This record gives sequence, C-alpha cells and structure tokens, in this order.
Amino acid sequence: MRMPAIVFGLLFSLLAAAGAEARVYKSPQALIKSLYADTIDPAEDDAPSPYSAYFSDALNESLTANGEAVDFDPILAGQDGVASNIQLSPPIVLGNTAELEVSFRNGKRSATLFYTLVRENGGWKVDDIADQSGDDPWSLRDLLGQ
Repeated sequence: MRMPAIVFGLLFSLLAAAGAEARVYKSPQALIKSLYADTIDPAEDDAPSPYSAYFSDALNESLTANGEAVDFDPILAGQDGVASNIQLSPPIVLGNTAELEVSFRNGKRSATLFYTLVRENGGWKVDDIADQSGDDPWSLRDLLGQ
C-alpha cells in the first residue's frame, strides 16, 4: 500500500519541477511580478542567466554569446540587494510586444527600469531591460552588442 503512495509522490514532484521550468505568463504584469517575487538560485552551468526562464529565446542566446559583457544584476540595476516597494506602470501592448516601467527601491536607492517584452511560446518573456536615468544609461541588448 505504501509503494503506490511513494510512486505517486515522486511522479507529482517530477511534474511540479517540470512545470516550474515551463512557466507561461499570460500578461506582462504577471511576468514582472513573478520575476521580482521569485527567489532566484544561481544559474545552472548551462543556463546563460539565473533569469533564463523569464527571458526571451533571443535574449538568452545573446547572453550565452556575450554574457561576460554584463557584470551586474540587470533586474536590480546593481551588484546585489533586494527590490522593495515595486510598482509597475500599465503596459503598452502592440501586437506581440509590450513595454512597461518598473520602479522599486534597492536599499536607499530608487530605480526605474524599462522592460520590453515579447509574446513567445504562448506567453510573455523579457526581451530587453533598460535604465535610462543617471550618467550611464544602459540597455541589456546594447551591452550584449545587439
């Protein structure tokens, strides 16, 4: 009687793990909220970024080819920290692309990032992140030579 319960438990665990990798976000807001709420583990050896599940195929390919060009956490616009007081602007959706602003605090510093998203594989994915403020504005795509 215990064997079927153990087998069922293992099967359920495997399905839950597989589902975590194949996340589909039906709205731009759902993607961004999950991105900032998720506890990101360091990237696996074959993953271009710890955020690969959230990034578009094209952005992941660029990170694989040029990842050394990014020496900071683009989600936090800095080396480390934790985003708090996260606020999202309403997205501007044009067909299969969307843009929105994400404002947050990281310690004592305020940040506003501009996200470009694409609809891919039935859901939304991050295709670019940009910080247009300060003395050194950047775009993740530009840093990667795209």
